[in-house]
Amino acid sequence: MGLNLKRLGNIMLIEVCGEFDLSAADYCRQEIDQKIRAEGIKDILFDLEKVAFIDSSGLGVILGRYRKAKENGGRMAISNANPRITKILELSGITRLIPVYPTTSQALRFLGRGVG
Repeated sequence: MGLNLKRLGNIMLIEVCGEFDLSAADYCRQEIDQKIRAEGIKDILFDLEKVAFIDSSGLGVILGRYRKAKENGGRMAISNANPRITKILELSGITRLIPVYPTTSQALRFLGRGVG
C-alpha cells in the first residue's frame, strides 16, 4: 500500500495505492491526520485511482476523515474510483455522504478550487 499526500491550496489530496485494508488503515489514518493538523487543512480529496481493493477498515478511514472535515468546516470528495471500488462505496452508503467524481479536476471544482 502506498500513500501520497499533497497540499493543493486548502485541499489535502490523498492518493492511495494498492490495497486499502486493515493492514494499511492505521498507518493511513495517522499520516493523514498528522498532515491535516500540521497544515490546518479543511477540505479533503481522496484519489482512489490506484486502489485495487478496499475493505471496511479502508472505508472507516474515509468516513473518519469525512467526519473530521465536517467538524472543521470543510468538505470532502472522492475521485477516480474504478467501477468495482465505486460499487463498494455505493453499497456501503458512502456515496450518500461524500460525492464521487470520475476525475480529480471535477472533484477539485466541487471543492471550489478548480484547476482549469
